[in-house]
Amino acid sequence: MGKKGKKEKKVKGAEKTAAKMEKKVSKRSKREEEDLEALIAEFQSLDAKKTQVVETTCPPPSARLNASLSAHPEKDELILFGGEFFNGKKTYLYNELFFYNIKKNSWTKSEIPNPPPPRCAHQAVVVPHGGGQLWVFGGEFASPDGEQFYHYKDLWVLHLATRTWENIKAAGGPSGRSGHRMVLSKRQLLLFGGFHESARDFIYYNDIYSFSLDSFCWSRLSPSGSGPSPRSACQMTSTPDGSSVIIYGGYSKAKAKKDVEKGTIHADMFLLKREGKEDQEKWSWSRVNPSGSKPPPRSGFSLAVGPGGRAVLFGGVCDEEEEETLEGDFFNDLYLYDMTKNRWFPAQFRGTKTEKKRRRREKRGGTEGEEEEEEEATASQGPIEVIKEIVTEDGTVMTIKEVIAGVQAKDEEEEEEEEEDEDSVSAPLVEPCPRSSAMATVRQGKLYLYGGMFEVGDRQFTLNDFYCLDLHKMDQWEVLVEMDPKTQEWLEESESEDDEEEEDEAKGGDEGEDDESEEESEDNDEEDDDEHLPVQDGETLADYQARTEKYWMGLARANMGPDAKDKKVAKVGLAMAKVFYEDQ
Repeated sequence: MGKKGKKEKKVKGAEKTAAKMEKKVSKRSKREEEDLEALIAEFQSLDAKKTQVVETTCPPPSARLNASLSAHPEKDELILFGGEFFNGKKTYLYNELFFYNIKKNSWTKSEIPNPPPPRCAHQAVVVPHGGGQLWVFGGEFASPDGEQFYHYKDLWVLHLATRTWENIKAAGGPSGRSGHRMVLSKRQLLLFGGFHESARDFIYYNDIYSFSLDSFCWSRLSPSGSGPSPRSACQMTSTPDGSSVIIYGGYSKAKAKKDVEKGTIHADMFLLKREGKEDQEKWSWSRVNPSGSKPPPRSGFSLAVGPGGRAVLFGGVCDEEEEETLEGDFFNDLYLYDMTKNRWFPAQFRGTKTEKKRRRREKRGGTEGEEEEEEEATASQGPIEVIKEIVTEDGTVMTIKEVIAGVQAKDEEEEEEEEEDEDSVSAPLVEPCPRSSAMATVRQGKLYLYGGMFEVGDRQFTLNDFYCLDLHKMDQWEVLVEMDPKTQEWLEESESEDDEEEEDEAKGGDEGEDDESEEESEDNDEEDDDEHLPVQDGETLADYQARTEKYWMGLARANMGPDAKDKKVAKVGLAMAKVFYEDQ
């Protein structure tokens, strides 16, 4: 009894410490979040002017990371929402919505009235109900200078059949956060972890919430057993039968000595199991020890669920932290986790098989399924390191080191047969370069990979290339959109603040398209002049705020809703007035 009592006290003590830390972070970040709320409200006021759905055929989305890429539950379509872009000087956040038609290999931009405000590092889950729905929770908004952060705690649903956004007001949900994970499990959305960060503090979470798609209610789960430590950016996958959820890996950081922040890459795995009837559900945590070849430790990996109950993990980065430096080793390898067998194994590309190769396999009496089992069981050769150089438009040379998983070892008989026909198997000709924070999803057994980023020294390269891999054939990557080095821009500290692109305050838009940039700039100028009360000659900020207080409070109230407190509405209204005044 004594030992049990001590454990319970430790658990309660840890919960109290976490609660105090969360309160401290919330208090310190409140002021900077109120400043950002004004900027978010300004974006929402512009979106509120849209009254009808406008869909236009467009080029592929601009370079970005930490967006969401989802497969339509009924159609051969992919849905891309949000994301961020950093050019070395300024951070752009998006709330753009794109649809990719798989059969036509074409993109459509969909502008729908009253969308969620711009964000990145959110979570999106598709469900088949009502002709298909896309559920979005949380995420992050950053100031243009990247110094302030706002973490959302809102829940939205995009009704795919009617092309309408709906903001779901449900009490008792998770606190504001980004980097969390959310999956569909039966008729519930399960949400785990994430983090909240301000300019001075941060906190990581390991709480888990359930949102019922029937009652539209949040509930915080209290599973028995020992679960994962607080973290963000982990793998969260529903088991094929929907009864359980698997959590793998993730990232967290903590303050070490002398307030130095130390990051931790997690490589453990847990099972969250549901037991009992729907009205009397009980949840429990248990540690999982998978077999096979596990991925080397990394963060920022991309994950999607493939056919046969296999989770597909791609890329990521392993940061090597020293006292004053941070070097990242980026990956472009592919690992599969078989949930049925509780086993990891590296994906092996088979190459394109000719008819002669297929006849040879049939002659040996083996089936494709048996061959697959043999491939998993056979030890692979060591990895192969490949060096690539890409020259950008400004002359910068990008040296990309790629580590490619080795080809499966073959017995002597196979080697002799292949010597007879050297063209029977061809190795993959192209593949995505190493990266982290790419967007991934699976549709009809094919893995789709979009964007992401990698770093060379102090320079960050944000990508907009697009790839496809047939997980049934595992022969080679198909390039749908190739990376264009000319689209890479990076503004150093010494470059002019007056650059034309720096002045473009549009929340979305495709950088590099002159026509769109000019149209957006003209639209913004017209909206500033016509829609808002102008600043009079010689008028001070205090005088302008006093004169236009009612106007800005009304605009803030319209964007924040009738439930917002008057005091907070007044603060946001004054902040909006300040933002507009300083832009004039």
